[in-house]
Amino acid sequence: MLTEITNFGDNPSNISMFVYRPQVVAPNPPLVVASHFCRGDAPAFFNVTKWAPLSETYGYVVLFPSSPWPDGCWDVSSNATLMHNGGGDSLGIASAARYALANWGVDPTRVFAAGVSSGGMMTTVLAGAYPDIFSAASAVGGVPFGCNAVPDGPPDSLNLTCLAGNISLSGNEWAQKVLNAFPGFSGEYPRMQLWHGTNDVAVSVNNLFEEVKQWADIFGYSTTPISNMTEPDLPDNYFNATFGPRLEAILAVGAPHLIPVFDMLELEFFGIAS
Repeated sequence: MLTEITNFGDNPSNISMFVYRPQVVAPNPPLVVASHFCRGDAPAFFNVTKWAPLSETYGYVVLFPSSPWPDGCWDVSSNATLMHNGGGDSLGIASAARYALANWGVDPTRVFAAGVSSGGMMTTVLAGAYPDIFSAASAVGGVPFGCNAVPDGPPDSLNLTCLAGNISLSGNEWAQKVLNAFPGFSGEYPRMQLWHGTNDVAVSVNNLFEEVKQWADIFGYSTTPISNMTEPDLPDNYFNATFGPRLEAILAVGAPHLIPVFDMLELEFFGIAS
């Protein structure tokens, strides 16, 4: 059963938070934070994904955050949300993850973020601003960290230039946006899995290639993949480009914005499933 939790820590934008615990929770379980799309909420994402039913097999715990904004989008644009402990929606989600670590016996080396569309953008924000919490992230239909920044707009603003794929920076310029979010952080950044459809009319597929530049620079990889192949567990039009052990990008040829969520492939990337 999906259960709302409250009083989980610093929550400046008053996001709602829900948890799903399987009938049998694994010892020191992994934690997955699953962030919904625009015009959605936590119960909707709970219903349309397999994060909850698959947890019955693998024993992990799932947090489903719910946006506080009328359009159901996430704050991935404010200075606050793009800064470690700076505020915004990302701090509320990070607080819930910290609460789970402190109170539910969650394995601190197995905390993961996943999301679609606006939730994919939030997933990237969490990876960039809270690398001390998250071990890996899987973002579907998202944008590079900081691409959607609208410092002077409402917190749930959309940067239309970014969404149209018209912001192109060098890998180093993109990486600097991540590094500026948590000055002084010296640990490893989360492993990144990025998904995008080529026929996405809401968020240009150009953003996938900009994301690759950003994270390849963070990890010290070339933007030329070391392998590019179809996956046996995916449709034939899905191609997985691997740039190194910490970065892969899945291009869905002909697919729209809300491509199906292949939760099992994400769980395998996280190391929860094999």
